[in-house]
Amino acid sequence: MVQAEGKVFDCETPDQIRTDFLETFEFDGPDQYIKTETHEFIASCPFSGLPDTGRLIIEYHPEGGKCIELKSLKYYVVSFRNVGLFQEGVTQRIYRDLKETLATDRLRVTTVYNTRGGFDTTCSEGTL
Repeated sequence: MVQAEGKVFDCETPDQIRTDFLETFEFDGPDQYIKTETHEFIASCPFSGLPDTGRLIIEYHPEGGKCIELKSLKYYVVSFRNVGLFQEGVTQRIYRDLKETLATDRLRVTTVYNTRGGFDTTCSEGTL
């Protein structure tokens, strides 16, 4: 396996992601479209330990009768800060956690990462 050049920073494992932070509130509006996003998303590259920063966009219809409470979402998102996951895996993990928490199939999670190594990367999982 190829080793990262220069300094390599240690990462936490994905079991450090705090799904227990996620809270919901009841909401009866299964046809309502909800979009929430942050430009302050940070995870760590498992190869180098360097930060991957970008935008996180969450879109859903609360057909499970639940909405995500935003303060709890912020705490959950911050728990990714030092976790070593590839960008695609981060997007997939957030999707799976939110799908279970919100009990909806109408969910899409998109990550738009800042340029790294000359590449712009956008990952998306789920459908509305």
